[in-house]
Amino acid sequence: MADIAYRRILLKLSGEALAGSGKSGIDFDYVLKIGSYIKECVDKGVQVAIVVGGGNYWRGRSNQQMDRTRADYIGMLATTMNALTVQDALIQNGVECRVMSAIEMRQIAEPFIRNRAISHLQKGYVVIFASGTGNPYFSTDTCAALRAAEVNADVIFKATNVDGVYTADPKKDPNAKKLHHIRYIDILKDELGVMDSAAAALCNENNIPIYVFDMSDPANIVRAVLGEDIGTTIDSKGE
Repeated sequence: MADIAYRRILLKLSGEALAGSGKSGIDFDYVLKIGSYIKECVDKGVQVAIVVGGGNYWRGRSNQQMDRTRADYIGMLATTMNALTVQDALIQNGVECRVMSAIEMRQIAEPFIRNRAISHLQKGYVVIFASGTGNPYFSTDTCAALRAAEVNADVIFKATNVDGVYTADPKKDPNAKKLHHIRYIDILKDELGVMDSAAAALCNENNIPIYVFDMSDPANIVRAVLGEDIGTTIDSKGE
């Protein structure tokens, strides 16, 4: 374990990441590839927890005609479908894993119980958290921050479609500069859109760093575990 930078990580995977090059649904070959690199992390002695989004199936916040609470619950079900997909990919890669849901659905997932989740991690199982926090009006980013605090994760890996945090959207502004380090307070003040304010505040209060990196190459998960400089660190420390 001497070559790893983190002992226990919380990997936040967006639903879009599971769609691969597509815009919706699942690219299972790509998910299998993600699973192979998660296995590599596990084999190095890293304890891995995962929170998955559901945007490849459902974006309830963009549907103004539906009741917000009901739309959010549909989104939670979408995250559960993604969690089961990731579980299958991990099992096919020879990784023991458990899905834990914030909404009770005993036939397909364990209920989320903090001590049980930590026990699974200590045994070397990957734990996938489904159904967000189980409450409407909270994003899966906030769920990632909450679960990371609950299981005492060393870091949150936020896998995105860009290689870090920029001063502006690099796809729209050619003068945007990549930031290798930024504080939570600056994320909130400058409205950089990396995560919602509730997630940033929760990480700040519990001193949980976030590492943002590009997920287009899933091997970056391993590089991040090894401490390579491939993204942006967000924490409460000064420059």
